Amino acid sequence: MSITTIQALNDDVLNSILRKTAYAIAAGFVIGVATWSGYRAASTQKYIIPNRHPESNDQIEKVVESLKIADDGLRKVMQILEDEMDAGLSPATHKNAVVKMFPTYVRCTPDGTESEQVLALDLGGTNFRVLLINLQGRTNIETKSKIFLIPQSIMVGDGQYLFKHLADCLLDFMKKENLLNTGVRYPLGLASARLTQWTKGFSCANVVNEDVVKLLQTAINEKKLNVDCVALVNDTVGTLMACAYKDPHTLIGLILGTGTNACYMEQLDKVGTWDGDYNMPKQVIINMEWGAFGDNNKLNHIRTKYDEEVDLSSINPGKQLFEKMISGMYMGEIVRLIIIDLMQQELLFLGHNEGYGDYKAPLYSRGGFYTKFVSTVEMDEGIGFSNTRRVLEDVGIRNPTYDDCAIVQHICRNVSKRASRLAGAGLAVLINRINKPVCTVGIDGSVYRYHPRFKRNMEKCMQTLVNKNIKFNLEISEDGSGIGAALTVAAYTRKSNTNKRS
Repeated sequence: MSITTIQALNDDVLNSILRKTAYAIAAGFVIGVATWSGYRAASTQKYIIPNRHPESNDQIEKVVESLKIADDGLRKVMQILEDEMDAGLSPATHKNAVVKMFPTYVRCTPDGTESEQVLALDLGGTNFRVLLINLQGRTNIETKSKIFLIPQSIMVGDGQYLFKHLADCLLDFMKKENLLNTGVRYPLGLASARLTQWTKGFSCANVVNEDVVKLLQTAINEKKLNVDCVALVNDTVGTLMACAYKDPHTLIGLILGTGTNACYMEQLDKVGTWDGDYNMPKQVIINMEWGAFGDNNKLNHIRTKYDEEVDLSSINPGKQLFEKMISGMYMGEIVRLIIIDLMQQELLFLGHNEGYGDYKAPLYSRGGFYTKFVSTVEMDEGIGFSNTRRVLEDVGIRNPTYDDCAIVQHICRNVSKRASRLAGAGLAVLINRINKPVCTVGIDGSVYRYHPRFKRNMEKCMQTLVNKNIKFNLEISEDGSGIGAALTVAAYTRKSNTNKRS
C-alpha cells in the first residue's frame, strides 16, 4: 500500500503533511485540510497517510487477481457453455444436463403489424397485474392495467383456489373496461415464474408440472369469460418479445437482476427434444435456464473461495453456480466476504479495529452488504468518495479513510467486472451460434439497468468475443412480463391466422 505510519505527531505537523499529500493527489488543485479531518487522533495513535493507489498493495492484488478471467479463459468458458447447451438439447443427455434448454413453443416474434387488443396476467409475488394492451403498430402501444393482491392463504393453498382467484380478478377488470359480452374473444398471455418449481413465496399444491394454461382456462370457463389463454411466458421470453416488437433483429432475451437467465431463437434441426410440428417457421425460442451452468463442476476452475462460501451459505448449495457469480442476489455478498478477508489480514480499516468490534454491524451479517451498494460505490468519481463513505457508514464502518474507500471501490469494480464479462461471454456464445449479420439482445433486470459500468464492461468484452462479421446491439426491454406476454399472444395469433389462410 506504500503508506507511512507516523506516531506521536502533534496536529500542526500532521496537517502540514496531509495538506501536501492532498496537493499531490489532486495534481495541483488545493483540497482543504478539512477533507482529511478523519485522520486526526490522539498523539499516541497511529496516523496513516493516503497515497494515490492504496489498492495496488501486492497482498490486495493477490486477492483481486483471483476474480480476473482473461479473454482466453472466457473462451474456454464459452466452449464449455456450448457443450452444455448441446447436452440440454439432446434427448439422450437432456435429463442429466445442467443447462436444461427448454423449448418454449414460441416460434415467431412480433413483426410490428400486430393490431388487436390482448389481455395479459403478470403473476409475480404477493401482487399480480391484469393488463389490456392495444397494439397499433410499432409506434403505438396503449396499456391499461390494474394490480390485485394475492392473499397468503391462496399462495400456499391448493392450486385450484389460486386460478379461481385469478379468474375473479380478471372478471373484475373486464367489467371495469367493458370487455364482457362484446362478441369478441380476447387472447390472454400468462407471465409467471417458472413452474417446474414454485418460487416467490408460492407453494400451491397440484400445480407443479401441470399444464398451467389448462388450469387457468378451466377457471376462466367457469366464470364464462370471453377469454382464451393461449400462452405461458416467463420473464426472459417476455423480455425478448417486448424488444422484438420495436426491433425485428431481436433474437435473444436476457435477465440480469436478482437472478439471471437467457433465451434465444434456435433452429428446429438443432433441438433434439422438440416434440411439436415442423411447419414454418422452423425455429423455436429456447429457455436456457443458464443460471445452473456449472452445477456439474465444469466451472470450478474460475470459482474463488468467496464463491464457494457464498454457495455453501445459500439456501440451495451446489445449485445455480453461474447465477451466484453474476446476479444481484449474490454480488454484494461476494464483496462483503472479500472485505472481511482483507480486514482479517489487516489490509483494510487499519488503526480502527477497536471501533469495528461490533459484530452486530451489517458488515458482519450475511447479506449485510447489498448489491445496490456496489452500484453506489462505483458511481463515485475523484477522491472525495462521498458515496463510498456513506455506504461504509451504513454497514457500520465509522470514519473510513481515503485508503479504505479506494480499496473498497477497487473490490466492487473487480467483482462487478467479472460478472459483466461472464455475462458477456454467455451472450457471445448465443450471438455466434445464431450467426446472423445483425443481432439485438433485449435485456432487463436491476443489475443491468442501474449499475453504472455493467453495460460498458459487458459490451467491451463482447467486442472481443463475438465473431467480427456480426453486429450486435444491447437494448433495454420494457415490461417483458406484461407487454412481452401480450406480444407473444399477438404473434401466436398472427401465425395461426396466416396458417389458416394458407
